[in-house]
Amino acid sequence: MPEVRAAWLTPELRATAYYFTFFMTAGAATVYAGIWFSEKGLDAGQIGIINALPVLVMLVLNMLVGRIADKASDWRQVIVIGAVLGAVIPIGLFFVNDFWGILLLWTLGAIPLAAVGPVADAATMRMTRRNGTDFGAIRAWGTIGYMAVIYLTGQIVTWLGGGAFLPFFVGLAMLRGVASLGLPKFRASRDEQTPAVKPGASRMREVMKPWFLLPLVGWSMVFATHLILNAFQGLLWKEQGISELVIGLLIALGAASEAAMMFVFKRFGKRFPARTLILASAVVSVVRWALMGLSPAVPFLIGLQLLHSVTFALGYMGCVHFIANWTSEDIAAEAQSFFQVLQQAMSVGALLVFGWLIGIMGAHAYFVASAFAAIGGVLIWLSMRLMQPKAHGAEAHA
Repeated sequence: MPEVRAAWLTPELRATAYYFTFFMTAGAATVYAGIWFSEKGLDAGQIGIINALPVLVMLVLNMLVGRIADKASDWRQVIVIGAVLGAVIPIGLFFVNDFWGILLLWTLGAIPLAAVGPVADAATMRMTRRNGTDFGAIRAWGTIGYMAVIYLTGQIVTWLGGGAFLPFFVGLAMLRGVASLGLPKFRASRDEQTPAVKPGASRMREVMKPWFLLPLVGWSMVFATHLILNAFQGLLWKEQGISELVIGLLIALGAASEAAMMFVFKRFGKRFPARTLILASAVVSVVRWALMGLSPAVPFLIGLQLLHSVTFALGYMGCVHFIANWTSEDIAAEAQSFFQVLQQAMSVGALLVFGWLIGIMGAHAYFVASAFAAIGGVLIWLSMRLMQPKAHGAEAHA
């Protein structure tokens, strides 16, 4: 019996269980954290600080954590430490009621998770490539877990009241911590290392060149336009007269299309270079946001939400593969963390600018988002001009 269980409990399944729990607290926070903060007596400005501070701190720490993870005997160690800290620290929220106490504990609880996200992506990508399995199918379960908790949070708060939010949130954090303990070792042993795997750069300075940086900077600009969607779209749709129920269904549809693309990404990855897929994501984003700026009716919004599978999921997966193609295990986590820093930096700037623009232009601010994504697309195209893809698949040097 132990042998049967060991064969069934594959490294991929254990990683999938972790990813399934990883974004659950984010889903719960998306639904109710703002309301919970308000119930604690915090004003809009204080809530904005609480949401922004972890991002600003991670701009400094992300690459450092990635570098530490790369030097560890296995990336698993750093991931588990981050997940356990992220499970224990939020318990302190039961004992604070003022702004400074909530700010401190919310930030300390968020930072370890933000730090180990890129490490988990890098580690799982390397493991699946070595085993011939599918990273996208594992990562997709993170989105599924996120969607499930968004629904559950609404139901639980409706049934039990707002007081149920914090116990539910902390319980999800602890569930993720427990799931991390089951993670496999990710690094290849000496016996598992094969010459078939093309070696990549072993130091960041080897890839800090325009052809490598431009697609990551360009798609980070595209990514930032999606945060505008998350922050303001519900409000804009409400102003168009769309009901809360339909808004929720549209948001869920976008998330479902994201998960679907991750499940099937491998088919695209085998046929097209990574940067081609990243560029496609940018081009479709330009079209999507331009049409959003016209405040279309619900039937058109359904189609636009389905495009989330291309504008976000295809581009994100293309970038993760692109980084893995050109870097070795020596800097795998640091390189993915660098990509995370670019996304965070672009997002902070975009949220500040577009928050102001939406107050002036309303939905027409999406035209500016479309132009921003177009600039990102140009940077990706320039990279392809500087260094042509070497093979016909995202899983090869491309």
